[in-house]
Amino acid sequence: MTDGITEEQLLRPHAEQLFADELAALARHDTGTRPSSWLLSPSAVVTYLLGGELDDGTVITPKYIGPRRLMEVAVATLATDRALLLLGVPGTAKTWVSEHLSAAISGTSTLLVQGTAGTPEEAIRYGWNYARLIAEGPSTAALVPSPVMIAMQQGKIARLEELTRIPSDVQDALITILSEKTLPIPELGMEVQAVKGFSVIATANDRDRGVNDLSSALRRRFNTVVLPLPATADEEVAIVTQRVAALGASLDLPALPSAAEEIRRVVTVFRELRSGVTEDGRAKVKQPSGTLSTAEAISVITHGIAMSAHFGDGMLRAADVAAGIQGAVIKDPAADAVVWTEYLESVVRERQDWSDFYRAARGALR
Repeated sequence: MTDGITEEQLLRPHAEQLFADELAALARHDTGTRPSSWLLSPSAVVTYLLGGELDDGTVITPKYIGPRRLMEVAVATLATDRALLLLGVPGTAKTWVSEHLSAAISGTSTLLVQGTAGTPEEAIRYGWNYARLIAEGPSTAALVPSPVMIAMQQGKIARLEELTRIPSDVQDALITILSEKTLPIPELGMEVQAVKGFSVIATANDRDRGVNDLSSALRRRFNTVVLPLPATADEEVAIVTQRVAALGASLDLPALPSAAEEIRRVVTVFRELRSGVTEDGRAKVKQPSGTLSTAEAISVITHGIAMSAHFGDGMLRAADVAAGIQGAVIKDPAADAVVWTEYLESVVRERQDWSDFYRAARGALR
């Protein structure tokens, strides 16, 4: 680390920092064929993502819990000349998967463009150091490369977050890059040609379609992999448990012995409100306006652990998560408050082993 800062002091280390030992172990045992500029073979990248055990007993922790085939398709895409688009509703681990794919393939996940309504074309192509440009005129010294341009030059993966939030005319700057693998610089009468290993991983929220939807020309340059919500409650509980433990460690929060019960309860609430039907399929419930993603469930539990550790008795209880769930559910103060109240009265109140949660949630509404 620079400036005397250690990895342990970082609030959120990059994937390639946090899992450096696992990546190094995979590289030592990797006997597969590695595409040009890749640090691992495609099969080893999938093992890194999904977890496993190496011949020497080294345990590779799972980074993604979900269908193996989706990860195989994603990795295989990056081994071709196609870019990868990870599509899904909020909270389906698109950014998480993008980061870990880049770390495992390129050794860095930091060549990142964050898409917003104000993202300029320079963020994808290149910009200029205007002081040098005025003083010296156009030159390579005055050029400021974008993360995409750096990835092209070094044969690495560039990441584009929230691609559909980027204005359409800026999105189209990608077309030549992805189809011709070149980036023209007409001011200097030159171009940058992509080195083998270069590719792009973009993410998009499918609830944002129509904001700045991709042109058909650009969409053809991507192979799209749709990341689904967790298929079962057990799968979602496993994801939340793993991520809460990792976040808790980075935030120096204590591991609480009773967290499993509340995690299961939060996941159940989110899944029922998300699907509009109770877990047993016997009753329909109204759906709130928000997405109630797995990422929000992780946030609710992490907040609850902080509440319990600093203001409670060190045991994660219903009262520690009730306010967090309410905040996640009620995005529209008028409509969602009605949905939440009806759910509490018609579903939660009738569950005998949920009486503590019912009291805590009703108390948070006051």
